[in-house]
Amino acid sequence: MARNGRNAASLPQRAFTIGLHTFGWGVLLFLVLPLLVVVPLSFNAGSFLTYPLSGISGRWYADLAASPSWSKAFRNSFFVGIITTVLATGLGTAAALGIKRLGAGRAKWISLVILSPIIVPVVITAVGVYFLYAPFGLVSSFTGLILAHTVLAAPFVVITVAATLDGFDPNLLRAAASCGASPFVAFRRVMLPLIMPGVVSGAIFAFAISFDDIVMALFLAGPEQRTLPVQMFNGVREEISPTITAAATLLVVLAVILLGIVEYLRKRSRRLGIAAADAGQH
Repeated sequence: MARNGRNAASLPQRAFTIGLHTFGWGVLLFLVLPLLVVVPLSFNAGSFLTYPLSGISGRWYADLAASPSWSKAFRNSFFVGIITTVLATGLGTAAALGIKRLGAGRAKWISLVILSPIIVPVVITAVGVYFLYAPFGLVSSFTGLILAHTVLAAPFVVITVAATLDGFDPNLLRAAASCGASPFVAFRRVMLPLIMPGVVSGAIFAFAISFDDIVMALFLAGPEQRTLPVQMFNGVREEISPTITAAATLLVVLAVILLGIVEYLRKRSRRLGIAAADAGQH
């Protein structure tokens, strides 16, 4: 009877678990389904976005590589994204370290200010940045676009580095100081290697935010600073060409690679945290 009671009690729990898993897989399929439509279209031999496919061809990838406008958009996106990543990673890491040293009251308000670009709609930020940059001639310039992307990307670095710092044992810095290490040496040789997965993850998010941004680029980028998302937006607005699906497929591949790196770093950070905790206990 006790066994029957446990089985009866666990039946609703199993039903809830199955329903939750089914709902989760359904949401995942809903999100991934557009990708399953776009990727095959990039290999369509026809000149229109139609199903069924007219044939299999790589002509649109060749057209993407041969087009000066698409090639320039790719170069601009990588150029802006890389410099934005360097600036946002340095500033975001420094901000996370500074917030960690503050008291809870001040840290809360400063964090709210730093994270405000995530909270405020991007279009509002873009309008404000445009009117701020216009008197200084930063509109339609790489400098203005990079600075604006840095403002958008730095909060994501702060979040990832701050999450890594929560698992860092400050006693390790005290131990390094007791061995004669200066604060800079202790940071470089003790703290930085342990929080490096979080720093690199933040850098990846910063690059992805910059590479994927379209709202800020529409307001600030001129013809010479046109990035890949702006080029895709203009292509959809002016003429829908299968070349856009080739560019979108490359972006999907890039996103998958970045997510794979982030997942690897997450697991590595967890292993380093466990190893550091074991070393502290011994």
